[in-house]
Amino acid sequence: MAKRINPLTTLHHVSLFSSCSKKDLARIVDAADEVSFKAGQVLIEQGQPGREAFILLKGKATVRRSGKKLASLGAGAMVGELALLDHGPRTATVTCDTDCDVLVISQRHFQGVLHDVPVLSNKLLTTLAARVRELDRAMVA
Repeated sequence: MAKRINPLTTLHHVSLFSSCSKKDLARIVDAADEVSFKAGQVLIEQGQPGREAFILLKGKATVRRSGKKLASLGAGAMVGELALLDHGPRTATVTCDTDCDVLVISQRHFQGVLHDVPVLSNKLLTTLAARVRELDRAMVA
């Protein structure tokens, strides 16, 4: 029997949630659904509206934009954070390279967590700003 992954431990290592208390992390886990995906399944499809974010608990996935590989992801990676702020189109496609277990959190449920854990709002903005700066540097290079 496979060892069960503790979502609280994984969330603690996600930069967005690293400053949260165990109590706050438990609120996030309670607001999310744990879902399994098979190798080859698409978590996020570029251009489609976003309604949720994904946190990899187990497995590996690849991020591609317009077919070009941008990143390889493993346990502790979070994708789709922009969907927690709006329902805009996805900016990349994320495909499972192996069987993956993920936490899925919808925008509606995440908004409830933000109401209960206001420190997350600032952390989310800081994380997203860092990603914008990283993308900006990549565009210049």
